[in-house]
Amino acid sequence: MSDSTAIARGAAAEAAHPHPGEHPPYQRHHFETVGQQFDATNFAMWLFLLTEVMFFGGLFASYLIMRNWYYPAFVEGSHQLNIGWGTANTAVLIISSFTMAMGVWSAEMRKKGMLLLFLSLTWILGMAFLGIKTIEYHEKWVKHHVPGLNWSDSSFLNPASDPEVHKDYPGDKPLAPEMAQKAEMYFFLYFAMTGMHALHMIIGISILTFMIIRARQGAYTTGHVTYVENFGLYWHFVDIIWIFLFPLLYLISRFPNS
Repeated sequence: MSDSTAIARGAAAEAAHPHPGEHPPYQRHHFETVGQQFDATNFAMWLFLLTEVMFFGGLFASYLIMRNWYYPAFVEGSHQLNIGWGTANTAVLIISSFTMAMGVWSAEMRKKGMLLLFLSLTWILGMAFLGIKTIEYHEKWVKHHVPGLNWSDSSFLNPASDPEVHKDYPGDKPLAPEMAQKAEMYFFLYFAMTGMHALHMIIGISILTFMIIRARQGAYTTGHVTYVENFGLYWHFVDIIWIFLFPLLYLISRFPNS
């Protein structure tokens, strides 16, 4: 949020409480003005998101390095992901970003009904994302592609032995034993990256549940929208992470080995 916006909001809040020493109920005692509180909380949120960027950046770097080292294994590993489900989840999250942005707008415009509507739609879309991801995880379990718990590299050693696994890519060639073992690394990174993303989604949905309850009680539409704005930043960040995960895991490294 810009400084001018923060100042304008602070001025509006102070105008609503003109008496000396009086301040809005949502202003914390250690802040001199509402504008100062807005700036501090927004800065803290951006700082938190910066740490998240560094965390996911490490995962992305690990994936790209391993992909370069074990390209054939990562090619055949990526063949086991369902592009249709991945595309559906991408569409779900893009729409959820729109509904979340509309929720922020509704809070700023002090429209309680619309705020409840858009927060609820965002909640539903978040649950839909997790539902689709559950379907994908179950498919990996059925195919024995869960590292450490239910893993078998036999289908990578001899694709013809398991045509169901390779039905979409019948041209997959057998991998050397040492390379077939590296396919497990691909799925380890797949579960680590998508699982951590799903955890952030679960946290977001939990916070959304709390926000919907509070919004029903009249919160966020009385001039104090910082909570909704900061959560919107978090939700958009989680969506952007998926925008990077989708092509990285589902779209690249799908070309047959030469």
